[in-house]
Amino acid sequence: MTFVLIFLISFISSAQITSQKIPLKELFTQLEQEHQCTFTYADDLIRDIVLTPPPQNLSLAKALSYIKRQTQLNFTILANNFIAVTLRDDITTTYLCGYILDDESGEPLVGAAIIGQSAQVITDEFGYFELEVNTISESLSIRYLGYYVKSFEASELTTSNECSNITLVPQIETLSEIVLRNFLVQGIDKVADGTFSINFSNFGVLPGLIESDVLQTIQSLPGVSSVSETVSDINIRGGTNDQNLILWDGIRMYQSGHFFGLISVFNPQMTISTQLIKNGTDAKYSDGVSGTIAMKTDDKISNKFAANIGVNFINADALIDIPLGSKSSLQLASRKAINDFFDETPTFSKYFERIQQDTELQRNSENENEFDFYDASLRWVYRPSDNDFIKMSGLLVNNKLVFNESALVDQAEISKASELVQQTFAGGFTYNRKWNDAFATTVNITGSKYTIDALNANVTEEQTLEQKNTISETALKLNSFYEYSQNLSIEAGYHFTETGITNFSELDRPPFLLSVKEVIREHSIFSQLRYTSNAKNTFIKLGGRYNFIDFLDNPARHRIEPRLSVVHKFNENLTVEVLGEFKHQYTAQIIRGQDDFLGIERRRWILINNEAENIPIITSRQVSTGLTFNKKGWLASADAYYKDVEGISTLGQGFVNQYVNSQATGSYEVIGLDVLINRRFQKINMWLTYSLAHNDYTFNELDLTQFPNNIDIRHTVGFGASYNHRKLKVSTGFNWHSGLPDTLPDSETPVVDNTINYEHANSSRLDEYLRFDVSASYDFKIGKAARASTGISFWNITNNRNTIKKYYQLVNDEPEEVRNNALALTPNFVFRVFF
Repeated sequence: MTFVLIFLISFISSAQITSQKIPLKELFTQLEQEHQCTFTYADDLIRDIVLTPPPQNLSLAKALSYIKRQTQLNFTILANNFIAVTLRDDITTTYLCGYILDDESGEPLVGAAIIGQSAQVITDEFGYFELEVNTISESLSIRYLGYYVKSFEASELTTSNECSNITLVPQIETLSEIVLRNFLVQGIDKVADGTFSINFSNFGVLPGLIESDVLQTIQSLPGVSSVSETVSDINIRGGTNDQNLILWDGIRMYQSGHFFGLISVFNPQMTISTQLIKNGTDAKYSDGVSGTIAMKTDDKISNKFAANIGVNFINADALIDIPLGSKSSLQLASRKAINDFFDETPTFSKYFERIQQDTELQRNSENENEFDFYDASLRWVYRPSDNDFIKMSGLLVNNKLVFNESALVDQAEISKASELVQQTFAGGFTYNRKWNDAFATTVNITGSKYTIDALNANVTEEQTLEQKNTISETALKLNSFYEYSQNLSIEAGYHFTETGITNFSELDRPPFLLSVKEVIREHSIFSQLRYTSNAKNTFIKLGGRYNFIDFLDNPARHRIEPRLSVVHKFNENLTVEVLGEFKHQYTAQIIRGQDDFLGIERRRWILINNEAENIPIITSRQVSTGLTFNKKGWLASADAYYKDVEGISTLGQGFVNQYVNSQATGSYEVIGLDVLINRRFQKINMWLTYSLAHNDYTFNELDLTQFPNNIDIRHTVGFGASYNHRKLKVSTGFNWHSGLPDTLPDSETPVVDNTINYEHANSSRLDEYLRFDVSASYDFKIGKAARASTGISFWNITNNRNTIKKYYQLVNDEPEEVRNNALALTPNFVFRVFF
């Protein structure tokens, strides 16, 4: 089918402001050549004057005004473009100048208003301004739409002969102070409350990644991994993927992967920032007993139309950013699988081989198949005034696979189509109001719907099975923020969530129909205090959340959950942190049959206390303490933690041994340590990560009550190095971890009563996992109006055969081994043009 791709990233060109001073005489020579004029002056008048040159391309009048403000010389234009330079002897006013810049990006803010008691001006295209004031004690304020107002006295700009750089802070959100910048690579920062912030607007390059895939990027941090090597199965400190709270612009997402989990559904060109929380979660967040991944699109209003389009060996994508006046802009983006436009690339083929292992698709691999995926997203922002902000976001995701199942029936070949469709619709509305300099409120309304629908045509049995799993969620969030003082702020709010899940199965022969729909509602209130000491060396976040779940019987329906973050800097080099939290969730994923949804996506979402499975509410407790040392390019960080999660079901753990059909509830307990060592040079950055985790199940209803978790990886090591030189970025590294738990058939009596007789569950281990990756990217200009970026990557460049799953099936009364392997050597290439 025809699919229109549109893509753009806002691009604001800024003037390069040099900080190197030059003699005024040399500056006069430059101006004479540029503007065909001649300066006349006494040598003694300018002999000792040095200053920072003004921005390039200024008019002669502006350049003279710039010099006048810094030196208080006077300029008189005479005949034939001669300019007389004299010393002013009757100064009754003070001249100020400066550059207004964005605090986060450093980009100039065009049109910012500088307001004094006697005059006011606005900044030019370089963010530059000049202003006359009557006295140095005159009060000034700087205002720019969407940023906090900055007030100060004129004397603060007269302490230097240079024009000052003045930064403004965006007003929509109050973020904790960043304590460690460029954690691992450029764009990953550690925030004062112990969380991680990832900004993709100017991101470095990670080994094996061709572009900044959000869910691949967070796996570079210690304590975050994927035992199945997919983005749809992220494991944060020993938890399963359904125990993660995944948000996109505040919208709860239940589908996270394209290509059935191999790449993220979140367009990396539009998703500009991500917050990763492993512990010490904000009280405003519920669910996600394992971790929180909160992604955001850009809040900035674009004042310039821009676009970009790119293609790699998996998909083509495009984005546009359209200004809608001075107060609003619209961003649209889309991606689509590349196989409709080109023959299968090496990357596409490797990915397809990976997803079809041990599925109905592999068993019918000789037949033709059709596969497609796409997503489309939008973001609209509007600031009707300095104190109001409106944002609307939307996301559509689709994956579709169709293939034929063929067989000989009564000496005739019969073929029927089987298909699998995954689809997500999501939308959100946010309104932020700043009532005064201290108080702000936010209203957030979101909705999402995820559906997985499979039709399995069994030709030999003459059966057709349709399975469908749908989860719909709507939410209302009311948040308020009050800044009591520079040291203390209070955040409080109310959240309402309604979640409905439908599970449907229909078999035609023999006739069978199962359709179950359940709904749960939750009301929550929360409050949280943030304290920062005067010396900025102590940060405390203390909060709590009360939840009323309108589904459960007492006492589970009432839950109180404390949250805590304490960070203290002993000095510029040493920081200690203590984090803790209680959390819960009432949704989970389970596996009813290994062939469900064609064996490709076996998991289905259910609600707790589901009538068929009777799964209780899932709760977690976690505490951690960490130490960070940062000095002279060296960074060392270590976090020790304890995590206990209760209410899990055997049906959701992916057992493929003697417990594959067991139905029991229990818990898992993790004791772990995350370590990072980072060495930064001028152009080279190297890092080493290590995670130690002891992760055990407890199921009192099973014959073996305690044994290792299915995702118990005891030791994980990662190493990487990146090199940045101008427009070139290169990165390489490796990932290693000890083998996953494995259950072997008993060596003496492997089969009993026509059933595989196993050893103790998870008493053995798979082989160790090892993968080497490399990536490189280069940016360059295309004419005056466009620039381009190209890159290449190699995933598993040594082509190691890594097993990520192994189980046994009974064939001819003997156990037969079945292995699922991770991606083999997989190259990728990208080319992108920015307009």
